[in-house]
Amino acid sequence: MNAQASTPTAVIEAVNISKSFGPVPVLFSVSMDVRSGEVHALIGENGAGKSTLMKILSGFHDPTSGQIRLDGQKTALPPNGAAEKLGIVLIHQELNLAEQMTVEENVFLGREIRSRGFLDKATMRAAVQTYLDEIGLDIAPTDRISDLTIAQKQMVEIVKAVSRNARILIMDEPTAVLTEEETEVFFRQVEKLKESGVGIVFVSHKLNEVKAIADRVTILRDGQWIDTRSSTELTPDMMAQMMVGRELSDLYPPMHEADVDAQLALEVDSLVAPGIGPVSFSLRKGEILGFSGLIGSGRTAVFEAICGLSPIESGSVRLFGRDTSPLSVAEARDLGLAYLTKDRKEKGLLLDKKMQPNLTLFALPKFVKNFALNGKAEEDALSRAIRRFDVRSKDRNITVGKLSGGNQQKLLLAKIMECDPRIVIIDEPTRGIDVGTKQQIYHFIAALAAEGVSVVVISSEMPEIIGICHRVVVMREGQITGVLTGDHINENEIMRYAAGLKREDLH
Repeated sequence: MNAQASTPTAVIEAVNISKSFGPVPVLFSVSMDVRSGEVHALIGENGAGKSTLMKILSGFHDPTSGQIRLDGQKTALPPNGAAEKLGIVLIHQELNLAEQMTVEENVFLGREIRSRGFLDKATMRAAVQTYLDEIGLDIAPTDRISDLTIAQKQMVEIVKAVSRNARILIMDEPTAVLTEEETEVFFRQVEKLKESGVGIVFVSHKLNEVKAIADRVTILRDGQWIDTRSSTELTPDMMAQMMVGRELSDLYPPMHEADVDAQLALEVDSLVAPGIGPVSFSLRKGEILGFSGLIGSGRTAVFEAICGLSPIESGSVRLFGRDTSPLSVAEARDLGLAYLTKDRKEKGLLLDKKMQPNLTLFALPKFVKNFALNGKAEEDALSRAIRRFDVRSKDRNITVGKLSGGNQQKLLLAKIMECDPRIVIIDEPTRGIDVGTKQQIYHFIAALAAEGVSVVVISSEMPEIIGICHRVVVMREGQITGVLTGDHINENEIMRYAAGLKREDLH
């Protein structure tokens, strides 16, 4: 038997579940149960089978073998979200809200209350207000979703689930884009749900959060059940080791000193663009330069302007000593400057296309011969990328949307590197990525710098900024407040500059 024995309090159980997509197996006889009033964390590397198991538990996939039990009885869950009628609600990582509709319209979408043939807006509004009050969310039922923060949208998804009388709530990476403060608020709501008897499946790569919020933890690796334990028996380091099957003491690569006399690769002087400025900084050849700051500080906006994604209002940008006029993305690429977006699903990859066109799209001129695409060169490039970046897929012809998040991120890195850039800007390099893939990406970034490529890492994760960067630029409200080196690169110093408690005179 490969899991703990089911207990009478289990609401839903997966018993010896296996799943294959065509000839490709992804789950191998996995068992797991979820009890009333508990948070059961499901962890594993990208590609371990977490998403597939979640979709089976919520009726979006049928198992190839094994069975689902609800309240101890074998059951076949209805498909396409209809399991919500049984109290099983899946909140996807990509929130499923209608942005131009109001909170109350989203909560009752598809099951509107009517009176005498007309929408009973008063009843629906009052019901939503009750849910908002119960969960402690300070927004109005009439607020438009597009006007809410990410954290508020996440809570609206929970209100939707509560309104459907959820018994089991399955949440995929719910804190991936939340700040620390927003995460604390979110966890308080999760505790309220627990107290009301809701069983929660919590999927996350943030192992400190798993330790803080979970009652039990199930670990998957390569589609197989590894263990289910009380969270009190596990440390984050133990979880990481069980996930990847190896020690991760070398999560961050050895830090090689940057050459302070190396050629200046990028010089930005008094840059002003929408939401930022004036901003001045430099980047040397072979250097890893971190950009830190609270969400909304302007980190991404700086590089969207430099790379031609938003207009420059004033100031100058020099690449390898050469003044550049405002660039387009293609011009930046041709000058050796490449930007890897933090939004891989919406802006970085074509999820309905195969790996090959995704890999070669950014560097397309390289694969054109006599006005026609060189298919053999594209195939060879994909083979190299799969080897170099360890992109794991049993079928190289599947659509990119079916790859795990970590493999999507590695493919996005491969896509950017296919144009042989001399400067690489990587925005949130490990968002939603498991610890094993993080290790691979950190070592890859270090290898790039060792080869003389200049790297900018924009990140909300302070440990990785501290772990891999030679210098750290801290931003607040669209301006640089400090540039840190050596022993000054630590959480306390970064937070003081990010919060406005400290500021350097950079002029």
